[in-house]
Amino acid sequence: METGYVRLDVYFEDPFWVCLCRRGSGIAWEASKIVFGAEPKDCQVYDFLLANYHRLEFSPSMEGRELSEPKASNPKREKRRIKRRLAAMGTGTKAQQALRLQREQGKAARRQAARENRDTERNRQYALRREKQKEKHKGH
Repeated sequence: METGYVRLDVYFEDPFWVCLCRRGSGIAWEASKIVFGAEPKDCQVYDFLLANYHRLEFSPSMEGRELSEPKASNPKREKRRIKRRLAAMGTGTKAQQALRLQREQGKAARRQAARENRDTERNRQYALRREKQKEKHKGH
């Protein structure tokens, strides 16, 4: 049987209090962001999660990395290796990266929907213009 975990981090992100909820099993995990207004108490966070956990929208599943490399003896080489690894991963924690991925997917979906709406509106306007031209062409 595979075990899972849920981790909550509550922090202040000016001007709101934010709860970062991470769940996972093994090395795969997902993240969700909950925004609170005023500083929540522990019991308020717990009650909110009990009532609304099934409604949370989690990011797509991401694979975690296991860092089992031996420690390098040269500190400059280790610093360069860490710098390359961070540049490849991007900035932020894994949970922030998962949330960024979720935002990008939502943005792509919104763009697609807006494009479709724009196309249907153009087609409707074109059909109205054609209808108007036909009416003018008919005569009185």
